[in-house]
Amino acid sequence: MAANRRPTLADVAREVGVSAKTVSRVLNEDGPASAQTREQVLAAVAKLGFQPNLMARNIRVGGPDTTVGLVIPDLANPFFGAVARSIEDTVGDRGLTLLMGSSADDPDRERALTDKFLARRISILMVVPSVGADHSHLKTHRAAGLPIVFLDRPGSGLSTDNVVSSNRAGAHDGVAHLIAHGHRRIGFIGDLPLKLYTRRERLAGYRAALQEAGLPSDRSLVTSAHDRDGASAATAQLLDLADPPTALFAGNNIVALGIVTELARSKRRDVAVVAFDDVALAEALEPALTVVAQDAEEIGRTAATTALARLDGDRSRARTITVPTRLIIRGSGERPAPVLQGA
Repeated sequence: MAANRRPTLADVAREVGVSAKTVSRVLNEDGPASAQTREQVLAAVAKLGFQPNLMARNIRVGGPDTTVGLVIPDLANPFFGAVARSIEDTVGDRGLTLLMGSSADDPDRERALTDKFLARRISILMVVPSVGADHSHLKTHRAAGLPIVFLDRPGSGLSTDNVVSSNRAGAHDGVAHLIAHGHRRIGFIGDLPLKLYTRRERLAGYRAALQEAGLPSDRSLVTSAHDRDGASAATAQLLDLADPPTALFAGNNIVALGIVTELARSKRRDVAVVAFDDVALAEALEPALTVVAQDAEEIGRTAATTALARLDGDRSRARTITVPTRLIIRGSGERPAPVLQGA
């Protein structure tokens, strides 16, 4: 056998001196084979480093693969990484393996990934939906019993389980916290695109907190960014307004990093900040960053246990499960609003 070629079923059969069908029976435990033959086959498998093609077998016999397909928007985002790790731990306890791919928030790329996962006859499909994606093509798969769970954002065109954070309530709590410290001009920097479910929900929470406090919602204080540099630029623009904000609410963790970077660069220590999503090393910042923290581990665990329940035969109505957020007070959100002269 060539050194640069992966060993095949035929190579194992040749090593033992039996037919490929006999090797297949031993590995799949679907036919008679003597104890001696079984021992010889397993020894040859170990010697050659043979890996059975589970996908080919599952397609041949019509059974599901022992894998879970997960589509997320961004592999580099720590939040989605934590969600994926929790899913992997939970399904791993059931002997399932997690396969993951990034859609880059592109509906076409998301569809291509889900199609690849479906071709493997995966046991479970989990998706963080892209803006503009249509999931009606998954109806037949769900009707056939495939557990499908949407994470972080609801899907479109398909009635199935969703697991989301309390985005609106969490944003309300963060902005209300700034208001309680005397701030009346509070900027909002949200994610893009504008139709993104989490952005819309968090913006609604921001506006609800202002309305509750009897404060106007000033459109000039609302802007967007999708990466750290964009958030830094958006921060600079807000602070350059004739009547600038005294506090900023970051729509996610990436935006928060951009805000903190710009405030440090411009040596602005008078602006209060609350971020939606926790940030790595948030406590090491000066001051430490106050956040509305999502429970990424609970989101992943809830999504996985919901899907596993479906796999075990739960046929109850599709539901949306909301995982609570919590306000973590560390210092940046507690900076008081400046006292106006003559007030």
